[in-house]
Amino acid sequence: MIRKTFLPILILLLGAMGAETQQNKQKVLWQKLQDEIHSIDKHLDGVLGLAVKDLTSGEEFLINGDEVMPQASSIKIAVLAELYRQAGQNKLKLIDEYVVRKEDLVPGSNIMLGLTPGVTRITLRDLATMMVAVSDNSATNVLIERVGMENVNSMLEGLGLHATRLRRKMMDLKAASEGRENVSTPREMMALLETIYRGKLLGTGMKDDFFKILSTPKESSMLQGLPEDAVAANKPGELEAVRNDSGIIFVKNRPYVLCVMTTYLKDEKEGAAAIRKIAQLTYSYFDRVGRASEYGRVVSPK
Repeated sequence: MIRKTFLPILILLLGAMGAETQQNKQKVLWQKLQDEIHSIDKHLDGVLGLAVKDLTSGEEFLINGDEVMPQASSIKIAVLAELYRQAGQNKLKLIDEYVVRKEDLVPGSNIMLGLTPGVTRITLRDLATMMVAVSDNSATNVLIERVGMENVNSMLEGLGLHATRLRRKMMDLKAASEGRENVSTPREMMALLETIYRGKLLGTGMKDDFFKILSTPKESSMLQGLPEDAVAANKPGELEAVRNDSGIIFVKNRPYVLCVMTTYLKDEKEGAAAIRKIAQLTYSYFDRVGRASEYGRVVSPK
């Protein structure tokens, strides 16, 4: 009778020991990742903000996580989120049409500037695709006008994101000169992306399409640091002395959030290089952990 009682307990103990051993080895690898990123930060002539979150284990790693930093075009993630939130509430439809107007066109709009005002009709979803894929500023401004800047900020406030704010439209140089910058922190941008990933802001259908749009191929330092077949839903942003990239990388079995923000850069190329390297390092870690056995063996497909 004692043997029968002891056997299941022994099995449980051995299982717990195995899980603890796996956890210990992963912690060593996780610490090495942090050390390598700290080295990148140390050698960057500028200020680095970083948030990494393992969406499986919940582990986080932050550098200057609560520093408010300029977002440039990365703030378009918040605009996209509000567009899909309103679509989910039937306040608008993604297939609602917009007729191109000359007065809506601003610099940094490679697609919209080539369309015919008063004639070309495109859907809100088309505008969202332009906003993400080529960072079209005119498309972004039309969407901001449609969803309402105050509604974007109300949504952010409702999520407890008190530092993240959309304060001006794209290419509003007067507002920028007055200090009205679009801002966030690494922690808050990470929280926004995780909230959407967990289905806490958008229903399943809207969430899936949101990430489909955000995964549209684009010019991005983060994507340049990932393998060609990697899937990432991200939005880069750049201004003078600023390079950012934030998103979710959908590594099999181990998706994670990565938000990298750089400012006060002496050389913007260094900021872009730092984002590429951090993307490469984090992907390597999560890919190995996602494919490894409890002992750390990785079996690659042939």
